[in-house]
Amino acid sequence: MPRMIDTIRSSALPSNMMQFAAKGALMVPPQEMIEILVYLAKHNKIFGSQAKMTLASWDEKSSIQAASDPKSPKEVLDYLTDHDNLRPGLIPSLLENPSVKEDFIIRLATYATREQVDIILNSNRACGIRRVLEILAASRNLTTATTARVQEKLTGVSAVPATPKEDPKPAESPAPAPEAAVPVPAIAAAVDHKEAPAPVDDSSDVPDDLVHAFIAEHSSEIAAEAHKGFEPVTFAEEQIGDSSHGDAHSSNGPTEAHGGAAAAAQRAPQKKWILSSEEERGSALQKISKLDIKGRIQLAMKGNKEERSLLIRDGTKIVALAVLESPKITDGEVERFAGQKNVLEAVLRAIPMKRRFMKNYPIVRNLTFNPRTPIDVSLALIKNLLVQDLRHLSGNKEVSETVRKLALKMFRQKLDVTQKS
Repeated sequence: MPRMIDTIRSSALPSNMMQFAAKGALMVPPQEMIEILVYLAKHNKIFGSQAKMTLASWDEKSSIQAASDPKSPKEVLDYLTDHDNLRPGLIPSLLENPSVKEDFIIRLATYATREQVDIILNSNRACGIRRVLEILAASRNLTTATTARVQEKLTGVSAVPATPKEDPKPAESPAPAPEAAVPVPAIAAAVDHKEAPAPVDDSSDVPDDLVHAFIAEHSSEIAAEAHKGFEPVTFAEEQIGDSSHGDAHSSNGPTEAHGGAAAAAQRAPQKKWILSSEEERGSALQKISKLDIKGRIQLAMKGNKEERSLLIRDGTKIVALAVLESPKITDGEVERFAGQKNVLEAVLRAIPMKRRFMKNYPIVRNLTFNPRTPIDVSLALIKNLLVQDLRHLSGNKEVSETVRKLALKMFRQKLDVTQKS
């Protein structure tokens, strides 16, 4: 009996069943379902987009099994290791899979985030490749402790070139190391545990040029908001803040507005861009309150997780948006931001503009369920929701009636397709 993947390759499956396949709902083993989804994502123009969304939210246990199995089809492993499709939870398994080329490990080391650097250093296979360690040693995305770990491993690795590039035969390949199956929450917890005691995040891993370029690009907005200190947004207060700010400029005229801002700046405590070492020792909120707008932008891009969680709520739009530009921000953080009601609408509008975030299904789901998300953004994202989430959204009275109606319509359409097939 032919496998379902062979039927799909020969275009012998009806259209309604193809839709079912793109949603991962065929009655086939998980490994074959992943192979089908990868094939659709790469070769089918009609159902490829849906297949990509399904893969991005696919069960992590099954995904880890495929990523760690040396017998997984090459096309599946190539898809999982592609930079645009790479899921953080699969990295440990992919690193230890002997069927995954060393080119992937070298490429990953080149653009690795801090969390990914820790995962690479926990991989026996990756740490046995001198080129990988040399790339990490030159990276700016290292703490002092991580730099020491890299140097320690470098001294114990021979300068002999990396193993040959040809694909190893699965039958002769060693079994994946035990740590390859460690679930991503455990890895994340370990990383957080190591970094938590540090009172100040190491800012050297984000180039100053990146911060200065952002400030230069938005210089006019920064100048207009220069007098504003840190004022966190609270739910349903954005419009009040916006209207009062607008009145100050429209009713009083340019001269009075400028004079009022200057007077306010004189009355307020002097803010700084760079803090002294003594001021750095304060809590995150104390540190932020002492910074001017440029200082808060710099902290948004260079600071730690706690500082980003506060600055994403900054009532000054350009500061909140700078958080999303931080190279250190994780998908988990953005997932939380997407569901928050106490952030500016500009933040919720900016998240879908970044392709990386839209590959994470929980982020898409949180945006559509958030009553603060602009309606046009929600309507554009609803088509990507799974059936059960469409049903829940159609009954969510916090979101607008327009969103609920479209969710109900799409839920019925997808349900009909499921039942017919």
